[in-house]
Amino acid sequence: MRKKRKSLITALAALMLSGAALAGCGSGNGASSDDTSANNGAAASDTAASNNGGTANAAEEKTGDANLKNHVDLVWYTVGDPAPDQDAVMAEFNKMLEKDMNTTIKLNFTSWNDWQTKYNLLLTTGEKVDLVYAANWLDFYKLAKQGAYQDITDLIPTYMPETYKTIPQEDWEAAKVGGKTYAVPNTLPNWSADGVYYREDWRQELNLPEIKDIDTLGAYLDGVKKNKANVIPYNGNPYDGLLDLFTFSTDFQLLGGYSSPVASQSYDHPRDIVIYPFTQEYADYVKKMKQWADAGYWSKNALTAKQQPEKMIQAGTGAIQWGNVDKASGFITDMKTKAPDMKLAYWNFSNMHNYVMADPTTNNAMAVPKSAQHAERALMVLDKLRNDPAYYNMLTYGLQGKDYDMDADGKHIVVPPAGADPKTFTGYNIASWGWTYAPNVLTTKTPGWEGFDAQKAAFAKMSKPNIFAGLAMDFDPVKSELAAVNSVVDQYGKPLMLGLVKDVDQSLKTYQDKLKAAGVDKLADYIKQEATAYFDEKGIQ
Repeated sequence: MRKKRKSLITALAALMLSGAALAGCGSGNGASSDDTSANNGAAASDTAASNNGGTANAAEEKTGDANLKNHVDLVWYTVGDPAPDQDAVMAEFNKMLEKDMNTTIKLNFTSWNDWQTKYNLLLTTGEKVDLVYAANWLDFYKLAKQGAYQDITDLIPTYMPETYKTIPQEDWEAAKVGGKTYAVPNTLPNWSADGVYYREDWRQELNLPEIKDIDTLGAYLDGVKKNKANVIPYNGNPYDGLLDLFTFSTDFQLLGGYSSPVASQSYDHPRDIVIYPFTQEYADYVKKMKQWADAGYWSKNALTAKQQPEKMIQAGTGAIQWGNVDKASGFITDMKTKAPDMKLAYWNFSNMHNYVMADPTTNNAMAVPKSAQHAERALMVLDKLRNDPAYYNMLTYGLQGKDYDMDADGKHIVVPPAGADPKTFTGYNIASWGWTYAPNVLTTKTPGWEGFDAQKAAFAKMSKPNIFAGLAMDFDPVKSELAAVNSVVDQYGKPLMLGLVKDVDQSLKTYQDKLKAAGVDKLADYIKQEATAYFDEKGIQ
């Protein structure tokens, strides 16, 4: 069970710029807010709830017949970073929303720097948030069990009538924990296995082997480092990708969260559960990472690096970045206009074990945090956003005429818009995955990355059921051990994974000793108990 940071720097670029990514999807009509908000939003406007004190009155709770007479300022959170013109987009979006629903939204972002910590904090500190992006890769099931989200089972039919009708029942079931609904799922099919995209022109220039495994990746990094002056091959913090590279190459399936040192031995043997820092596979891997670090494939201060590797690739001071196929496609397509002389390629880690698990429908979702003061109104606005093209287009694609143009056929968008300089155009790319809805998705006629279709087709052929997706653990019986183990992973495991230690053997022993002292055996026993019960329930051997 892996978290895929979509894979951070948005897959939305791929959704916008790779028409093949959205095959079979419908389109919006590009109508103005005055035209569409009255027509498409009528159902939502007639079924509101929530006064400005934060809860619906008794009549509204019973009937959903809210009149929206009270103004509400909502606070929403998604992951990633805002677009350069985010304030301008939100100003126009809120003009529509104020007019139609007597509501405004303050849309906040976690940023991709230390995103996991920030996400967990906003759910545990009591910050007033009305709607938040939720995902399987962000421990949705675990957080739901821990009470981080509100039960919205009874609210959905009343406050999201259009969405309730259009999402299949089996997908609603997938968003349930303990028989209760805790999120509004995204049903757009996707595979988010990570890989590496890289300067293919440099590989060809230096006559380096095609990347197809860890050794050839190492050969590529080595060739770039030795032959390209002032280039750090991975110019940023490589931890997430190195952890994925390890788990894909060994087929370990992480259990208990992205930081967990506990894993199933493999997809085919999910009941064989190990503490992987004590395995030979891990010892061999961190020794290789020490060699890579000493060779300068990333900087000595990589763990605290804040720069985005994509920007370093564009600037000519970096060579690779990790990401799923959507993220890679977006970047490769973007570089076709911004750096047309640059040639990029992509290799997916799933090729190391020749299968990929489809994302669960909760891999992209929206949830109501327990601290929410306006749950009903937030769900109403989400229903409006998903089902009204005027709202959907603006928050997903930005400002028409500035971030994109609507094609004459009304079924495609043109990016960049007329008059924009392709080389300096920044575009509008945010993590909109939580409200993506296939019938409203617009594709572009701009040629995208030619490898996208082939990679998606390969995924479809080797796709396997995600047998780990519904494994939810609340960890309350071992919360002290979990916190202590996570702290040890941060302090000792991450530097070891990046090879930023003097002596690998000694550092590995210290890491193992610290894990033992933190209670990793008790944590592993609990995870094995919960996993076994889940596998028994699902008939997974």
